[in-house]
Amino acid sequence: MKDGSESIRNLQGCINDLLSLLALPAIWSDTDAAQMLGMLLDVLVRMLCLDFAYARLNVSQDRAHTEICRIAERPGTPNDAGRIGRALQPWLEGVDSASTTALPNPAGLGEIAIARAWLGLGRERGVIVAASTRADFPTDIELLLLKTAVNQAIIELQRGEVLAACTRTAAAEQTKNQLLTENTYLRQQLQFEEPNSDIIGRSQSLQNVLLLVSLVAPTKACVLIQGETGTGKELIARALHRLSNRKEQSFVKLNCAAIPTGLLEAELFGHEKGAFTGAVGQRIGRFELAHRGTIFLDEVGEIPLELQAKLLRVLQEQEFERLGSSRTIRVDVRLVAASNRNLVQMVQEGQFRSDLFYRLNVFPISAPPLRDRTEDIPLLVRHFTDRFAREYNKPITTITEKTMNALCRYHWPGNVRELANLIERGVILSQGTTLEIPLFELKPSNEILTDELSLSDFERIHILRALNECGWVIAGSSGAAAKLGMKRTSLQYKMQKLGIIRPC
Repeated sequence: MKDGSESIRNLQGCINDLLSLLALPAIWSDTDAAQMLGMLLDVLVRMLCLDFAYARLNVSQDRAHTEICRIAERPGTPNDAGRIGRALQPWLEGVDSASTTALPNPAGLGEIAIARAWLGLGRERGVIVAASTRADFPTDIELLLLKTAVNQAIIELQRGEVLAACTRTAAAEQTKNQLLTENTYLRQQLQFEEPNSDIIGRSQSLQNVLLLVSLVAPTKACVLIQGETGTGKELIARALHRLSNRKEQSFVKLNCAAIPTGLLEAELFGHEKGAFTGAVGQRIGRFELAHRGTIFLDEVGEIPLELQAKLLRVLQEQEFERLGSSRTIRVDVRLVAASNRNLVQMVQEGQFRSDLFYRLNVFPISAPPLRDRTEDIPLLVRHFTDRFAREYNKPITTITEKTMNALCRYHWPGNVRELANLIERGVILSQGTTLEIPLFELKPSNEILTDELSLSDFERIHILRALNECGWVIAGSSGAAAKLGMKRTSLQYKMQKLGIIRPC
């Protein structure tokens, strides 16, 4: 009866041990292979009453292996693992070695009984060794428990390898998609990039802008460039990028007016596959493309109100989520925005968020219209003539005085862009070495003033021209007041009345 009760207790103990081993994967979650094997050795030493337990991971001749050891009643050290591993090595290398044997005790005196189990079908993954000085070690039950523990370890190692492979594959796929997106974007940029697109001009108003650009470029401050269409706001943004600490990184641009409202959010922040109808794959947004670089948002006044809050969050927190994803992406982006609309008026009319405007307007720059820097027109005319003559293989070397005077007198409502388009058209029409501009397309400025402008507009243009010619010097014999035949105070009053403010 006593033997039967003891057998039942032994069986119950064995079942409990098996259940404990089967529960091991639950505590192995989020641990690496070495930690997992260390925890397993702790369990084996305690469960089988071992003198020591040893594990070798990734046993191979062509790569380093990891050794772990647990010695009963005293903490193991890396030296213990290495010393015990060297003592066990001859037995582990034997091709036909038995799974159990007796060896000199590497952790103490006398002989010790050894049992081992490989971490897989072959020996390439590693081995676990259990050792005890008990004469009856290992019993059949102890071998069963050891093999069960090792099988659990094998499953966990395989799971870890599969997860690591999946993670590597996902990371490689994400990197591939990002590189493809960046490559496509940069190719498009190069295709539409204007050659020799440096800022051309020596006027005082333009030099004031360039001074501001040089001051703010090395900082990370947001810059808001405002000016009429065609004044070169993108060139100013590129100059900011070239002079900044981010010049080696991407300059990513987006014309907010050119993207349909429903797609603008996806264009800015990207989307996951299936985020909306037509989202057949993952797309990386412009902010993510501009990481560590500069993003230029042209026509920022066209961004709808519901999207402005998300843009504000990116500026403040430097983080966002792709459409269809809950994963937060952090970026380091410097924003340069531009608009040809009156954002202050839009704020007053409730069409633009005031908090976003103040966040964008950290450092405002006004791009001067071409009519306010007429002295730059000859330089621009020669620049565009040379450029398009090379592009169209035209031998144009001469620009007549009549043509240049007509171009300088014109008021250029389309600014530099209109001038470039007209010069390109003239180069195409020219048959010889002289630039032939269709001057009949140019409406004289006095006719424009008479037909379309008010007296206040005329006064404003006249005063601005004088101020630019005098370098915005008001007083003195060479100042604008003397040039206009006015008193200094009268000119200052007119400037205040007409809203004329010197560019920063």
